[in-house]
Formats: sequence, C-alpha cells, structure tokens
Amino acid sequence: MSDPSQTWSDERVELLRKLWSDGLSASQIAAELGGVTRNAVIGKVHRLGLSGRAKSPTPAASRPRTKVTRPPSHPMSHGNPTAVRGNVALAASAAPEAEPEVEEAPAPRENVVVPLSERVTIMELREFMCRWPMGDPTSAEFRFCGAKSVTGLPYCSYHARIAYQPATDRKRDRKAVRA
Repeated sequence: MSDPSQTWSDERVELLRKLWSDGLSASQIAAELGGVTRNAVIGKVHRLGLSGRAKSPTPAASRPRTKVTRPPSHPMSHGNPTAVRGNVALAASAAPEAEPEVEEAPAPRENVVVPLSERVTIMELREFMCRWPMGDPTSAEFRFCGAKSVTGLPYCSYHARIAYQPATDRKRDRKAVRA
C-alpha cells in the first residue's frame, strides 16, 4: 500500500463514489482502485455515508409467494380426526390421573429460635448439620445453626425454605421493596 496521505485523494474518492453507485462490491472496488483493501473500501464508504444503496430486486423476491396445498398423504387423515395411528394405535388408553394434592408447608416463622446446644462452630460442623450462619462472622459468638439438615441440602427445613424460594415469590418481594 502507498503513503496513507495519498491513499484517498479527491480523484480516488470520486471514483469510489461512482463505482459504489454502479453497484460494484467492495472487493471489486478495491481491485479497481488498487493499493487498498476491501475493508478500507468498506470503511471509507461508511465514513462518506454511502452505505445505504438499494439492491436490485431479484425476480423470485418480486413476485408474491402463494401457498401450495396438497391432499393429505394418509388415507385415515381426512376421515376421523381423532383416529389413533402409528405405533400407539393398539396401545391401551390410560385414564388421566388426578393431580395429587400438594400440601403447602407451613410458612416459616419470622424468628426461629435455635437452641444454643444445637449451634455449632465451623470446627464442629458436620455433613448432616445445617450450615445457616448465625450472627456476625467477625465476633467470637458466631455459630452455624447445626440442626439436622434436609437430605441433599446444606440447610435444615426452616432455613431451606428461606434460602430456596420460588422465582415468582422472589420477584414479588423485589416489587414490594421498590414500592
């Protein structure tokens, strides 16, 4: 490439404008001008504000599309719309099961009192114990809940209800705080 001050002279910019309006691609213009890359042509076109040229419509795009309908491919499809076909045609139809009633867990009390005997330090904490932190971690009295944890969770049932709230409840709580 030549000296950058010589790259986009007035004559070259005019030639660029003409070639761009004639519909040449950036690669074709770069080859025609010589000494510039395709990306340099694209950059100059954008800086000159020439980027909005109209594309010529193709014959397929200019005519409206019509939806082609065809007859059904299976002879049973236009008879009984509820007919069962395929690999489940001979299967016994199962009656829909009634949804089991879901018992809601009692709402957690605002202040649960964990006996001091159950509270544990980090050194006393075991796998089956609740890991809910209690108090200020910088103080000597800092402990963990220590109650029996729910299987597969790090917390007891009370602290698990606090830690794992459904997403809808969390969103509702955020809206209440903002108001």
